[in-house]
Amino acid sequence: MKKPKKTPLNKFDYKLPENLIGQELIRPRDQARLLILDKINGQISHKKFYNITEYLNSGDVLVLNNSKVIPARLIGKKETGGRIEIFLLNKYDSKYWRVLIGGKIEIGMSVYFSKNVVATIIKKYDEKSWLVKFNTNDKNILSLGEVPLPPYIKKKSKLGDYQTVYAKSIGSVAAPTAGLHFTKKLINQLKRRGVKIEYITLHVSMGTFLPVTSKYIQDHKIHSEFATINKKTAEVINKTKKNNKKIIAVGTTSARTLESFSNKNNQVEAGSKWVDIFIYPGYKFKVVDSLITNFHLPKSTLLMLVSALSTYKNINLAYKTAITKKYKFFSFGDAMFIK
Repeated sequence: MKKPKKTPLNKFDYKLPENLIGQELIRPRDQARLLILDKINGQISHKKFYNITEYLNSGDVLVLNNSKVIPARLIGKKETGGRIEIFLLNKYDSKYWRVLIGGKIEIGMSVYFSKNVVATIIKKYDEKSWLVKFNTNDKNILSLGEVPLPPYIKKKSKLGDYQTVYAKSIGSVAAPTAGLHFTKKLINQLKRRGVKIEYITLHVSMGTFLPVTSKYIQDHKIHSEFATINKKTAEVINKTKKNNKKIIAVGTTSARTLESFSNKNNQVEAGSKWVDIFIYPGYKFKVVDSLITNFHLPKSTLLMLVSALSTYKNINLAYKTAITKKYKFFSFGDAMFIK
C-alpha cells in the first residue's frame, strides 16, 4: 500500500510587502475591511467588517473565544542587580506560574520586580520553561507586566487595543485576533437578527509564535493549549447542527476548540482539556461551517487550517487578491469570512 504523499512546508509560503503588516488597531474596530470567500467555488467579494451581519442568519451560532490577554512580560532584577526578563506562560497553582526566563538563573534564586513583588525560581519545568513562585497575588503581578505583542508589530500598543471587547477569562499570552473586529454594538445587532452568540475559552499559549520548522507539514508537532466549553454552549451548538443552521467560528482558536471537543457522532461535548489538534488540508470539519479570521503568516499552521476549510487553491487566490487590493495582514490586520 502506497504511503500518503507528504506536503512540503514551502507550499504555504508567500511574499508579503512589509507595508501591508497591520501596526495598530483599526478604529472603529468594525471598520476593518472584510474579504468574503466562498469556500466551495472560490468566489471573492469585498466588504467592511460591519457588513458581516448580512451573511449571518437567524438561528445561526457565532462562537467567540472569551480568553483575556495577560500583560505577560515582566522585567526584574536579580539579587546581584542584573536585569532579567520573565514571560508568564500559564498559572500552575495558587502563586505558582510556569514561565520562560531570559538570562542566567539558578534554582532558589529570587527575582525582584518591585519592593513588594518577588519571584523565587522553584525548578525546571521542561526543556524551555521554569516553575516560579510569587510572594503575592495575580493582580499585583500583572500590574507590573507589559503586553507581549508579536515581533512584527513595531508600534507600542495599549493592552486594551490587543483585547477583544468581550474578553473575560484571564490566561492568553496573545489575543484571539479575529475577535478584535467586533464592537458591542455589532454583537447586539447580530443578536437582534436572531444570531445566537456563544463563548468558548482557549488560552492562547507562546506556541502560537513558534514557526513550523519541519520540511513536511505532516511532521510538525503542534503546541497544546487549554480550552473549555460549558454545557449550555455545547447544547446550543448541537441543537443548531440538528436544525441545519450554521456554526460560525470567530478565529482559528474557536475553530480548533470546537473540532477538538467533537465526538465520533459529530456532537460537541462540554468540558475542559488540553487541545493539540493540527488541522491541515485533508481534514474534514465536523462542527465548523464558516470561519471569520485574519490573514495569517506564511508557513503557519493557521494558514494550513484555513486551507483545510476551503481549498489550498481558493486560499492562495484570496491571499493574492488581498495583497493586490492592499488589505492589512496579521494581528492588527483586516479580516476574511470563509463562508
